[in-house]
Amino acid sequence: MSKTVKPAKKRQKTPKIGTYRESSLHKALKYRYCETDKTEITVGDYVCDGLSSSDELIEVQTGSFGPLKTKIKALSKKQKIRIIHPVILTKYIETYNKNGELLRKRKSPVKGSKWDIFKALLHAPELIKLPKVTIEISLLDIIEKRKDDGKGTWRRKGITIEDKIPIAWHESIILKKPKDYRLFLPFKNGETFTVKTLSDIAGIPEQLSRKCLYVLHKTGFIERTGKQGNAFVYTIIKTN
Repeated sequence: MSKTVKPAKKRQKTPKIGTYRESSLHKALKYRYCETDKTEITVGDYVCDGLSSSDELIEVQTGSFGPLKTKIKALSKKQKIRIIHPVILTKYIETYNKNGELLRKRKSPVKGSKWDIFKALLHAPELIKLPKVTIEISLLDIIEKRKDDGKGTWRRKGITIEDKIPIAWHESIILKKPKDYRLFLPFKNGETFTVKTLSDIAGIPEQLSRKCLYVLHKTGFIERTGKQGNAFVYTIIKTN
């Protein structure tokens, strides 16, 4: 194993407001993909979530990949790294009062899908072009625990999200090279399409379709061939 990897004495703080507190979701993913005795390790100036049984660095990222750009570029020069990104298919929401008593439980009407990966990649599309970087989408269901304590955002009427707990694992989708993203495009080589075309065929909102095509265009997997009204027309660039 590389001499640059050693157990971390202390995890660097995540650049968030307030102190770092690992959610049950993040912790579960970390121990699912890392060797038990190889978590929270330092590689040069960075701290990673851990190391897999095949000596692959593991980084769990539940939100946007934007904050990871510099870190992943630096780490991928040293060794292979796998970014684990959870996509929540079904979410159950439990709301508790200040005393920890359950007030209500409901199933969220919002459903996730593999397409959500493009929300995370929007501000870091170049990461999928790095040769030693693998992105793995982990599709799962969770319980989101909330507390009615008056400290949350106005959108949630003061309710705080306390934790996210995985309760069911479904499948994983592994993306190693730009051409692996071919599975998101139901088109043949040479066929043209727009944001609306993809939205209609894939059954996803146009906003999400737009993010998908933006990312794939930035990576050079698809190209713009013209315009149809105000909409860009795309085609897949042939790959080996």
